[in-house]
Amino acid sequence: MAMMAKMRGLAPAFIITVGVLFVLFMVISDSNVMEALGGRTNNVGSINGVDITYQEFQAALDQQREVRRQSGQEVDDEQIDQFRNQVWDFVVSQILIEQQVKRLGITVSDEEIKDIILGDNPPTFLKQNFIDSVGNFNRELYENALFDPQNEQALINAEESVRQFRLNEKLQSIILASVNVTEDEVLRKFIDQNIYVNDAEYASISLSIFPDSIIQVTDEDLRKYYEDNINKYKESPKRKLKFVLFGNQPSKKDSQLVIKDLDYVKSNFEGEDTTNFKYYVEIYSSQSYSKDTLAMSSFNTEAIELFKSAEPGDIVGPVTAPEGVVLYHFLGTITTNDAMARASHILINKEGDDEKNLVEANTVYNQLIAGAEFEELATEKSGDPGSASRGGDLGWFGKGKMIKEFEEAVFNGKIGEIQKPVKTSFGYHIIKVTDRSNKKYIVEKIVNAVKQSATTRDERYNAANDLSYLANKNGFEKELGLMNYNNQESGYFTEDSKSIPGIGVNERLVKWSFENGLNSVSDVYKVAQGFLVATISEMIEGGIIPFDEVKDQQKPNAVRINKLVRARLLAEELRSKLNNDLKKITELDPRFTVKNTGRFNSETNIPGIGKNYTFIQASIYAEPNVILEPVEASTGYFLVKVISKSSFDSTAYSMQSSTIRNNIIQQKKRTLVSLWLNALKEKSDIVNNMHLFYGY
Repeated sequence: MAMMAKMRGLAPAFIITVGVLFVLFMVISDSNVMEALGGRTNNVGSINGVDITYQEFQAALDQQREVRRQSGQEVDDEQIDQFRNQVWDFVVSQILIEQQVKRLGITVSDEEIKDIILGDNPPTFLKQNFIDSVGNFNRELYENALFDPQNEQALINAEESVRQFRLNEKLQSIILASVNVTEDEVLRKFIDQNIYVNDAEYASISLSIFPDSIIQVTDEDLRKYYEDNINKYKESPKRKLKFVLFGNQPSKKDSQLVIKDLDYVKSNFEGEDTTNFKYYVEIYSSQSYSKDTLAMSSFNTEAIELFKSAEPGDIVGPVTAPEGVVLYHFLGTITTNDAMARASHILINKEGDDEKNLVEANTVYNQLIAGAEFEELATEKSGDPGSASRGGDLGWFGKGKMIKEFEEAVFNGKIGEIQKPVKTSFGYHIIKVTDRSNKKYIVEKIVNAVKQSATTRDERYNAANDLSYLANKNGFEKELGLMNYNNQESGYFTEDSKSIPGIGVNERLVKWSFENGLNSVSDVYKVAQGFLVATISEMIEGGIIPFDEVKDQQKPNAVRINKLVRARLLAEELRSKLNNDLKKITELDPRFTVKNTGRFNSETNIPGIGKNYTFIQASIYAEPNVILEPVEASTGYFLVKVISKSSFDSTAYSMQSSTIRNNIIQQKKRTLVSLWLNALKEKSDIVNNMHLFYGY
């Protein structure tokens, strides 16, 4: 029975093995999609005509979720959309690979599988349960388990895993057959990693020494630059969208539900001993237990007002806080030397002139002294929109949190008194100190995060659907006006864009944008921020931008090219006169001085130069004590003379070359497989209908 249990215990390993067989081929990205037409299909999508049913895809989701669970990674609600996309891409990759295996006629015989399973070194996932505590493989126990009739199904699963693994090995060998590493590549990598320039002298021939005024650029020069760089002026078709976003943020009802739940928790404490509050935290809180001594700035004003009338041992709340809704167990206060204050202010800074701002500030101050409501004037007049929405209230804060002049006024002023305008770099502040304290509160707390509920999500999805339907009938702008929705606008994007500026990654929406015309209204699309409905607000067709439209833009580029030619000629002239002594350059031309680099290699940022690949490579491969040919940089040219560098260690090269070669090969293989799979996806007919089943 123990032997049978060992074989059956392999089942999770089979799942994981199948799950990782294609990791090498995985490149996570959104797949191309097309809308399903007509009635609802049972297929989540298809790959080159091979249908993926909802049941098959759901099974893949469940399988990959189990793999994550076994590795300690749960998929929460916020990750589910991304997780589905990853599993979809996994399924697409798997099927494309299977199709290529079939197309190439790759097979694995039963004899090959037998040799692998019964060979001298069986697959790790099979033999791992038959290794003892000292690391010895129990061959006899392994073979007995394999041939036990009770383990027939487990053996079939094992054979299938081995078959898939071997098929992929053969496919990889075909794909990677062309991968090769030359001796020059190995040598260059060794030099990059091991050779240091101990010091080098250099002089910079900067483009800035040539004033723009001496550079004459003709229309012919501009046209030549245009024609030489014509690819810069190819403009792809572009689109821009207007859209309404129905966000992921929780609703007021969601907050109220959490408050209601914590009210229920609080009611359970009535008449109970709360000394073991930690027990309730462990049951009800989304955060771990802690006993904290916190300043007033750690709480919102509602909580502080409740603390003022609470006795040690009372349960305070629930109240809203940045981390969610909180229920506090109030344990008391301590007095500290850290003074805290609560203040409101009205900021006057809208006049664009200091004197006018002061006049306006004094006018507002006089209105307040005459009896005007501070909160009303703050809402109406303040240039600080954050506090203005709260009637000027800034909440509690300590010293060092505000600008100096403001802080001095708050901590020296009388509570309840409206102060005369105080000037800071932000403008003029009319300040009212509402409270001060040097207390800290000792609390334990139960925290419940407020998240969007399924009900709220459905309501917003339905609202988005309604907008899409009505906007298609009556027009996008008209419905926005009627429904009073906020209208947002994306940036421009092309058909090849993975992401839409202002919206994010959604290749299905990109595809829709280029399949429909101006003012078309979309269905509901799921994006990272929620649901959206879009209309195509601008369409720009592609092509080569005419020379006359970009002519004026060419001048800075043409001027720079002219300067580069001049700098190169000057550098060559100076080099020819230096007689291999770079320090003489100042004598020849006082505009230039010689600097030293210090020690560097291919990974070094050189002071004053940075990580200039051309400069570094030229120096590493240079013969010492010879002024090099001018080295081009973005700022002009360098004249460089390597003083000394580390010598080439042939013994170290012999020892490291094999490892370097293998590393380069592995990097090339990863890159080639990635390119191969991406190319395969681009030319394949991939249909993604997940939105029909998962609400986007």
